[in-house]
Amino acid sequence: MLNEWYLFPSLLANANPAAFNDLNDYLDARVAPARAQNRDRFFTFATSIAEENALINSGASAGFGIRLFFDSQANRVFVTEAYEGANGLAAGLDRGSEITAIGTSSANLQSVSSLMSSGGPQAVINALGPSTAGTTRVLRFTQPSGPTIERSITKTDFALDPISDRYGALIINEGGKRVGYLNLRTFIVADAANQLRNAFGQFGAEGVSELIIDLRYNGGGLVDVADTLGDLMGQGLTGQVWSKTVLRASKAGDNQTRVFRSEANAITPTRIAFITTGASASASELVTNSMIPYLGNNMALVGANTFGKPVGQFGFDLAACDLRVRAVTFQTVNADDEGEYFTGLASVVPNTCRAGDDLSRPLGDPREASIAAALDFLAGRSCTAISSAAGDISATGMTQSQRMRIGLDLPERQPLQPDRPTPAQRELPGLF
Repeated sequence: MLNEWYLFPSLLANANPAAFNDLNDYLDARVAPARAQNRDRFFTFATSIAEENALINSGASAGFGIRLFFDSQANRVFVTEAYEGANGLAAGLDRGSEITAIGTSSANLQSVSSLMSSGGPQAVINALGPSTAGTTRVLRFTQPSGPTIERSITKTDFALDPISDRYGALIINEGGKRVGYLNLRTFIVADAANQLRNAFGQFGAEGVSELIIDLRYNGGGLVDVADTLGDLMGQGLTGQVWSKTVLRASKAGDNQTRVFRSEANAITPTRIAFITTGASASASELVTNSMIPYLGNNMALVGANTFGKPVGQFGFDLAACDLRVRAVTFQTVNADDEGEYFTGLASVVPNTCRAGDDLSRPLGDPREASIAAALDFLAGRSCTAISSAAGDISATGMTQSQRMRIGLDLPERQPLQPDRPTPAQRELPGLF
């Protein structure tokens, strides 16, 4: 399969399957040369057909219903967002909460700092337990306002709502100008397309022409959903090229061109600010890159550089074994045939504005650092550019004092991500 379909055939290594006890280890060995060139950073992997299909079709996962990121310098773990209807939010965990200790009971709590010291992020992941309904953990956490809380929380099935009912689609009044704010958590849930249509119906009714598209934790998902988002931003562009799917030379007959299609709730945006971090990848980057030919200097990347994944995977199924191999098989490019952003979109988006991810304020708040910077761009105010180094702010290698000198006094954070994530965690980095 890899020999026939892999996008970078010259970057496949030989490996003896008999030498491996784990299929993912074998796949890692085969694509190691591509990974060394930053072209396949664990994008080729094996997963469960049933689990992946359930995620796409039902949009459900088991856990506390929170996203966890860690400060890579101080080794602290924070909640970046919490899902409505899940036990984490019900227990008081929400954006800005810091988890300080984890245990199976109050009697055996281990501090996050000691876990980090002994085993790094994986030790924290292990302490949080498996992603199965019924798993219970005692968490000690502090709120942004100061109080410390200790709760016993049980993991249950919860809905991965792509657009939050709290802050997912809002109208921000900026000096009398109405700006549409959209926070899209994931492209992986099929219902995201209909939720996007509803959000843009709201924007159209309010006469919105400037947008903030917040993709800061969005790891990607379904290309079809990304296409729908493009259509909703493409009033007047029907029939023009949205994106192109390019396979290896031997499979060029399968290349495809996707054009803008008519959507009843589409608008004509005049300026867009895309908020991203190093956790923004794949379909998030496809959408941003595809808008460059049509908006040019009227769009900006705000926050931090993206992950750098201009490639996608086909699924190859062995149904009898509930096995699906996701292999890198295509690259997406925009109408100008641009798609070489393996180091992140900061290298190709015309304007970039560096900003922190401010956990002291809720998502959707115009005072939150990245949203405030996005509003500055839309208003024509100046900003500091994002480094084009791959990944998040941490990839620049700056010291704390260097970051403070350019206004980045917030901690560097990365998703708390298992070595072998579940299908939901792969698409929503840091999900627990």
